[in-house]
Amino acid sequence: MENICGYLMKYTNLVTGWQYRYFVLNNDAGLLEYFVNEQSRQLKPRGTLQLAGAVISPSDEDSHTFTVNAASGEQYKLRATDAKERQHWVSRLQICTQHHTEAIGKNNPPLKSRSFSLASQGSANSPGVQRRPSQNAVSFFNVGHHRLPTGKRVPIMQPDHLVDVREMMSQAEGQQRDLIRSIECLPASGHLTSLDQDLLMLKATSMATMNCLNDCFHILQLQHASQQKGSLPAGTTISWLEPKVSLANHFKNGAAQNFPAEINKPASVREEQSIAEPCQLTREPEEINPDEELEDICDDKEDDLGAVEEQRSVILHLLSQLKLGMDLTRVVLPTFILEKRSLLEMYADFMSHPDLFIAITKGSSPEERMIRFVEYYLTSFHEGRKGAIAKKPYNPIIGETFHCSWRMPKSSMATDAGTSSSAHTPSEQITLPKDPEGQAELDYYTVKFVAEQVSHHPPVSGFYAECVERNMCVNAHVWTKSKFLGMSIGVTMVGEGVLHLLEHGEEYTFSLPCAYARSILTVPWVELGGKVNINCAKTGYSASINFHTKPFYGGKLHRVTGEVKQNMTNTVVCRVQGEWNSVLEFTYNNGETKYVDLTKLSVTRKRVRPLEKQGPFESRRLWQHVTESLRDGDIDKATEHKRALEERQRNEERLRAETETPWCTKYFLKDGDGWVYHKPLWKTVSAAQTQQTDSN
Repeated sequence: MENICGYLMKYTNLVTGWQYRYFVLNNDAGLLEYFVNEQSRQLKPRGTLQLAGAVISPSDEDSHTFTVNAASGEQYKLRATDAKERQHWVSRLQICTQHHTEAIGKNNPPLKSRSFSLASQGSANSPGVQRRPSQNAVSFFNVGHHRLPTGKRVPIMQPDHLVDVREMMSQAEGQQRDLIRSIECLPASGHLTSLDQDLLMLKATSMATMNCLNDCFHILQLQHASQQKGSLPAGTTISWLEPKVSLANHFKNGAAQNFPAEINKPASVREEQSIAEPCQLTREPEEINPDEELEDICDDKEDDLGAVEEQRSVILHLLSQLKLGMDLTRVVLPTFILEKRSLLEMYADFMSHPDLFIAITKGSSPEERMIRFVEYYLTSFHEGRKGAIAKKPYNPIIGETFHCSWRMPKSSMATDAGTSSSAHTPSEQITLPKDPEGQAELDYYTVKFVAEQVSHHPPVSGFYAECVERNMCVNAHVWTKSKFLGMSIGVTMVGEGVLHLLEHGEEYTFSLPCAYARSILTVPWVELGGKVNINCAKTGYSASINFHTKPFYGGKLHRVTGEVKQNMTNTVVCRVQGEWNSVLEFTYNNGETKYVDLTKLSVTRKRVRPLEKQGPFESRRLWQHVTESLRDGDIDKATEHKRALEERQRNEERLRAETETPWCTKYFLKDGDGWVYHKPLWKTVSAAQTQQTDSN
């Protein structure tokens, strides 16, 4: 393969920022070199990276940026002129990396001949364990790197060699598990301990190496499939080979775990791996009949501390691989910390008080409607969290959807209308709508909800809810960005939502607070933080809400404060304080006070179609085997099912990149920087009004 060269922007530091540099990919030597400019190419390179063992990753910041992470720990952050040029560089770098990583494996001596065993080194006080001050853990274990001789070309991997590669990976993974087990068997105190900084780094780099090998193996699979099929038409799905040992099992502290061979895998796993490419299924929006939905009887509370306490060593091992500020979007977390629901369903659970949602539009004035929206907004987070333990919902795969609805008796809403607020009582009389066939008045309001994972990198979800009878709907998109913060994990919810009250012609824009998982080494718990703004441009009312994180010393947990004001007069009409998961106090400008006890608010169960009526990419059917395994306490089986889904998603993503096939969403359309439901209520109402005007 010929070398490639050209200008790329390289990020240097905060002061210097981005600078143009001339890069050369030397395929024969397996090197990425850069120079100040093309004229200085004959001089010594300003920088050189060995690509063997490197990981090349497109960035989720934009469509131009990518990173090259060398096995040595050095990183280049680069930016191409456009998405097409980035894809060209990333593809060529990945292929070059794959060749030279495989070549090192061929030319290195067998792993068993190296000094990986700690057992033979004697006790911590023996001469074999005593280290000179300059001797680090890497030299102690005698791990060497072999450079590929310049000019040597690696032949293309033959298809029948894939089995040998898989066997070699299995042996390497076994050696890596032995290494981790030996490190963790060291005493907790003494000259050389299991928490030695160099040894923790060795654990992390060995894990990174195995992950890199796994990536290279997938490149080989892609080449093999391409050679067999000749060309890959759009929409083609490849049946991918599976490694004998899952890399996820390295979280088991070196315990030998062998997954059954492909032919012996449970049918549910084979089904998860063989579901066709989503775009091959119908991508036409499906109209869900609410009459097919049944009241949800699932009640998966997440209060079990057992798994977290039992797997603390796994968490320590994971933390040894993370750096402060590291983006966790691409980090595979252990299965035992997962909730038994998808993130898309978690967004639906924020709507568990549909009575408060419907009551917003019943406010008799713009001031009251803003206050009612703030009340609904602040009561949504308590039920959205299942239990007090900080567990993580499933990461939705691209194309995943979730549908549900709620029914609220109109009789109870009429009663609530007069008693829901001590300071505000709606004066309007509501005409009850008739059912679609005009046969009789329905005795309930229906709130429909749909969510879809519209993007994988970055991970973006879109969700939409509407109540046709009350002419109101909400549309939102959220990009979840998670970072490692030391002893906690922070999740930023990037995006925006808009509530439409069509009866009043009002739009309320809002954002979401950040979430934090605290005390991840002991009993993890959830905390919300950050400032949220709610605005209605038409009425001039706005709300500012602060979710306060607990200070290091003193202070209360889960505290929230806020105020609603009229912007034109700068008059505060309502203040709120309390805890977002306990009691909220609303104080109005007329001196009246209202208390809302969130623990006593009635929760309306959502209605969901039975699994047998759900599509293959609807959340509960998609994750059903993972959920069942978690309910049964079988973490290993849950991990196997989860890995099968994630592997399928990665394989399909690679295939789309190779065939330049864009992803097609089902329910949401790109609108600038956001996503909008394909058939929002405001368009339906507008079209109906236009049609009525034309008929008159």
